[in-house]
Amino acid sequence: MADPSSYRPKPGQIPDSPGVYKFRDEHRRVIYVGKAKNLRQRLANYFQDLAALHPRTRTMVTTAASVEWTVVSTEVEALQLEYSWIKEFDPRFNVKYRDDKSYPYLAVTLDEEFPRVQVMRGAKKKGVRYFGPYGHAWAIRETVDLMLRVFPVRTCSAGVFRNAARTGRPCLLGYIGKCSAPCVGRVTPEEHRELADDFCDFMAGRTGTYIRRLEKDMMAAAEEMEYERAARLRDDVEALKRAMEKSAVVLADATDADLIAVAEDELEAAVQIFHVRGGRVRGQRGWVTDKVENVDTSGLVEHALQQLYGEEAGDAVPKEVLVPALPEDPDAVSQWLAGRRGSQVSLRIPQRGDKKDLMATVQRNAQQALGLHKTKRASDLTTRSRALEEVAEALGLDTAPLRIECFDISHLQGDDVVASMVVFEDGLARKSEYRRFQIKGFEGQDDVRSMHEVIGRRFKRYLQDKERTGEWEEAPAPTGPAPDTTSDPDTAPDPDAEPREDDGRPKRFAYPPQLVVVDGGQPQVAAAKRALDELGIDDIAVCGLAKRLEEVWLPDDDDPVVLPRSSEGLYLLQRVRDEAHRFAITYQRAKRAKRIRSSPLDAVVGLGETRKQALIKHFGSVKKLKQATIDEICEVPGIGRRTAESVAVALASAAPATPAVNTATGEIIEEDDGGSTT
Repeated sequence: MADPSSYRPKPGQIPDSPGVYKFRDEHRRVIYVGKAKNLRQRLANYFQDLAALHPRTRTMVTTAASVEWTVVSTEVEALQLEYSWIKEFDPRFNVKYRDDKSYPYLAVTLDEEFPRVQVMRGAKKKGVRYFGPYGHAWAIRETVDLMLRVFPVRTCSAGVFRNAARTGRPCLLGYIGKCSAPCVGRVTPEEHRELADDFCDFMAGRTGTYIRRLEKDMMAAAEEMEYERAARLRDDVEALKRAMEKSAVVLADATDADLIAVAEDELEAAVQIFHVRGGRVRGQRGWVTDKVENVDTSGLVEHALQQLYGEEAGDAVPKEVLVPALPEDPDAVSQWLAGRRGSQVSLRIPQRGDKKDLMATVQRNAQQALGLHKTKRASDLTTRSRALEEVAEALGLDTAPLRIECFDISHLQGDDVVASMVVFEDGLARKSEYRRFQIKGFEGQDDVRSMHEVIGRRFKRYLQDKERTGEWEEAPAPTGPAPDTTSDPDTAPDPDAEPREDDGRPKRFAYPPQLVVVDGGQPQVAAAKRALDELGIDDIAVCGLAKRLEEVWLPDDDDPVVLPRSSEGLYLLQRVRDEAHRFAITYQRAKRAKRIRSSPLDAVVGLGETRKQALIKHFGSVKKLKQATIDEICEVPGIGRRTAESVAVALASAAPATPAVNTATGEIIEEDDGGSTT
């Protein structure tokens, strides 16, 4: 690990001009490339106190052994040079988007004498017009098959074309009218190229012109009583319309735009792009990347723009690019895009209307892509094994933690304080073992005390079950309070989990984890460790994962353990922590909603939900039920006199609900139906 001060440039040596800089390691390999409006100010940020740097940046500067820079005249040149160097050197600490698959394109080889329509993958070639990308190759073939009725462009390979020219007989498509058969001279090279140009114009979104022209020719043929030709033109129009229907209209006609959305977490990011041409979605693609550098959404967008348009020119760069966040220097990026296109390009965030709605759709696709990527990554056995080994090595455990339990606290401004416990076995979630807790040892908001209480209650139950099953002949003497042998009604399994059979096997809290993870930093970890110590448990490891910097904290350590950002171990701990947070939030929201929907009838002992609904249905509202006599309540089917008396007492003692007020008129709204209070 290098000391950044050993290669820090001398004061005044760095210019204050725009430029691009490279960090190299001890083997002279480029490990990071960046650009700056002011090189002196930007590079100074890398040579401050290491403790003040983001962990990703800290890792980069301690891996580097030298830094060098190149001065340019404008920010646009800096953007172009940065992209070129990233492509050339492939630095390990730069965000690099890679397609999660090779997307197929509809390509027209305009560089040939007789242009050919075909499906193409891989790197783009000069002289070839591309449309897409498409999700599947069969979607391209279906579109081409429909359009060949109107634009009978060559689709055969070079070998088939030469063989047809040699024999003087066209292929099957030539016989059925889906190829103009330039191989046998039915059309001249100029006529065939005109067909190819028309095909490209239609695919580029200029559809209305051809549809109207064909319809006009169809009507003219019908007037001249050339009904066969009119029928053929009618079928051509229908074929073009079916081809257009394969890409839904999402924006106003003639709109050319690319929409870019980003979904990210602390470690990874997914980018989705929708290509809209002529108001229709003509293609879609997506990338996933590890966040190996300290980059926000604006930086991810800028990297995506470089990746998307770095090798493009002309119409491949649309008139409008819609993004979720503007790059750090949007003017420079807009100028760079305009240079690639050859005309003005609008780079902006959609604020309203159809474009904002479509951006929301692209964003949902990005979220789904990131979730799918994480699911595939988590389900891989080799990856899970490596993650468990990395966790064990980082935390100094003797063996891999095959069972991990994670705890999280959730509340809303100190109300409805709850906790969750999630379980991962062999790197996979075990939902049947999830548990949730209500904090009942104190009132108010105190995450540290809450964590101490939850850990204590969970492992008291563990000691209790262990003693009951006979694993101990004599219970240990804990240093803290004795285990609570009463039932804990405030713990409950995940409602989505399958119930377990009552066959005598240890249940609920009987299995101990090898590792306890808490959501939080040093205070939460210390509270969890203290709870275990009070119970005399010393064979279970404890750590905390602080969300702000994804640092792993161990008991009694002043400094955190920083796992590499690309570490599978850190990814596993993050996934465990996020699942605990999700489960806690779900329970807290449900508990709050139940409290909001509470009714005075809830206080009546023995009155179930069915009879509550019967009372409300009979009287129409809680207000009218309050006004009823005991005899009138007894008239409700299933309600006896004793229950009716309990209902009357509960409603009489209930605090009156705050009246609702019409904010427009100031009138008090009478309660006519329902029975809930807030």
